[in-house]
Amino acid sequence: MSRFLSRWLVLTIAAGVMVALLPGMEAVGEPPVLGVAAFSLFLALINASIKPVVQLIALPISILSFGLFALVLNWLFMELASWLAMSLFDVGVIIHGFLWAVLGSFIMAIVSGIVDAVIGD
Repeated sequence: MSRFLSRWLVLTIAAGVMVALLPGMEAVGEPPVLGVAAFSLFLALINASIKPVVQLIALPISILSFGLFALVLNWLFMELASWLAMSLFDVGVIIHGFLWAVLGSFIMAIVSGIVDAVIGD
């Protein structure tokens, strides 16, 4: 359980940086960090539960597309996390397009790697 909570904290920090840097991402909520935390919660749940299975099933397509299909999967998971947060809690992160989601994925990967190294689970 503590591993999940630390992963949620890391994703919240990374999503906060992503929202702050990208104009195509918009945090909804009062305060905005509440929207980022809700978005990160659902993203952490998706990453822990269905993402590994979907990536394994989509592995042949990812190989044939030289990994570009993984960008589509990341976009879909970010959209799903955004939709779940907005529909259940009325807060979250609005993603304004595929390109912003791809850039956001890169930023989140870099920032979460740095924060994870600093926290050192």
